[in-house]
Amino acid sequence: MVSSSYVALTPDFLTGKSSPSEFLETCLARVAKSEDMVRAFVAIDIEGARAQAEASTARWKAGQQLSPIDGMPVGVKDIIETADMPTGQGSPMWEGFESGRDAATVQALRDAGAIILGKTATTEFASSPTFAQTTNPHDPMRTPGGSSSGSTAAVGAGFVPLAIGSQVVGSTLRPSSYCGCVGFKPSTGGLNRSGSYDHLSHSCVGVIGATLEDVWVSAKQIATRVGGDPGYPGLMGPENLPDAQKPKRLLILQTDGWNRVTPGAREAFESVVEELKQSGVELIDRSTDADIEAFERMIADVRSLSDVILSWENRWPTAGYLRKDAEKVHPVTVERFNAARTLTQKDYAEALARRQSLRDAFAKVIAKGDGAITLAATGAAPVGLISTGDPGFNIPASIIGAPALSLPLLSDEGMPLGLQVIGRKDEDAALFGLATWITQWHG
Repeated sequence: MVSSSYVALTPDFLTGKSSPSEFLETCLARVAKSEDMVRAFVAIDIEGARAQAEASTARWKAGQQLSPIDGMPVGVKDIIETADMPTGQGSPMWEGFESGRDAATVQALRDAGAIILGKTATTEFASSPTFAQTTNPHDPMRTPGGSSSGSTAAVGAGFVPLAIGSQVVGSTLRPSSYCGCVGFKPSTGGLNRSGSYDHLSHSCVGVIGATLEDVWVSAKQIATRVGGDPGYPGLMGPENLPDAQKPKRLLILQTDGWNRVTPGAREAFESVVEELKQSGVELIDRSTDADIEAFERMIADVRSLSDVILSWENRWPTAGYLRKDAEKVHPVTVERFNAARTLTQKDYAEALARRQSLRDAFAKVIAKGDGAITLAATGAAPVGLISTGDPGFNIPASIIGAPALSLPLLSDEGMPLGLQVIGRKDEDAALFGLATWITQWHG
């Protein structure tokens, strides 16, 4: 059960028909009922949240709310600093560690009146493909995806209407697809990562929510207060959800993920493609456009390129962790570090040059339409908790730095499946306008 929109309740908060305190209690009832199974949180402050909700209720009653998200309960991925809770990074090495400060995103959310209900589970250092805690709220036998496992599970279970995650490969879009949430990966640098232990060069803050409106409004509240990464202006656009914009032409991208897509996911996507054609939207793909074909060939082996970049960049701080206490570092992380030791500075420089070539090529092809569509995952969340799933459909948007959304519009095996919509870099607002139209049209 994904919770209802928080921002949509503004009229009820203003009239007293409802209140942030009432909303919080609904969320807490779901936590009490299902958290033992879902295990989305690694830390939670219920009494503190109740006190903050009461203060927010008083502000709304007096017409002095701090923002449209004043009183919104939020979960924060456990690689992101919070002044009042530990930041454990999914690692026994950092269990109980407190920095005593808020990350930029958390500071902005608090300044907007949002309530940090708890810290959400992550895989080790937000990079390991394995974890042992969180389950999918729609089927506890399946993975919620990762590394933003707890954030997407918390939203999917209705514990919170919004959670903050991160993405360097597919850590926001893929678990959002598995858990039936709206997942937003902004343009590179769009939201300030300061205070998040996620330093990699194509990493970004991820925003996961129940609705497009909650996600956009919350992201804008963050950007208005702390901007983007240092050196970037940050997410631009209106404070309210952009108006729906019907596209004239859309690109269809298969990506490397298409080689491993499930029959049900393929059928669901092809059905959407056919419906879009019937609605009058022109669709172009690798079979009809030479530039798209060339780009698809360029991204066919994009995972290996991403691995080179991330492995080199992860030499710090992994080497220090291994020196400190190697027994507390997951074997997968150790294996990746040992592979990274064979890389040279020249390898990294060449990988960055290739990444820039991909970004240039994407800018050329995306100019042909109003956006691109593909799947957000290869199928339904896999059974078992050993792996967080296949990121094949997610790496391209990450490595090219473009904004992308996972929209919970499809299904496979009776489970949620996201439709991924990708936009032009630094035109995130336009992407939301397109996504709004697709959501209304498909609904």
